[in-house]
Amino acid sequence: MNHKIGVIPFDISGDRMAVMFVTSQKRGRWILPKGDLKINETHKQGCKREAFEEAGVRGKLLTDFPMTMVIGKSNGHKVENVIVTYYPLLVTTQTDKWPEDAKRERHWSLLDKAHKVTERADYLQLIKQFDAIAPWILETAKHKKAKLQVKLTQAL
Repeated sequence: MNHKIGVIPFDISGDRMAVMFVTSQKRGRWILPKGDLKINETHKQGCKREAFEEAGVRGKLLTDFPMTMVIGKSNGHKVENVIVTYYPLLVTTQTDKWPEDAKRERHWSLLDKAHKVTERADYLQLIKQFDAIAPWILETAKHKKAKLQVKLTQAL
């Protein structure tokens, strides 16, 4: 069984959180970015690469909140289960062009509505787990955003 890494791209506004989904390449279902690690690549490096390749986003990876799940992946003939460790990614930049923009669409959803975006049980379970730890993720994200704002102000 192959272990993959993935991200849950999200952003905050006040106490509200939104999650970004992307479409799968083969079936067009709403999923979260994931992929294989390259040789000598850390989880952080792989997650940031996958987030940009599949969703065109960059941001701050919250490594304190890994969530390992079994996710179904279609290989063209059947659905195989793969182990994926997902990390929340606080989106700081969203580009209009990215490596897989011709193959994928992306969609933002408020966290409390995210269960309506994907019908897949595995992703619903992941979103439920993300929602359960959302207060801690929100607190960390607010802190990271404040630090980024200070850096931007100092750069001006």
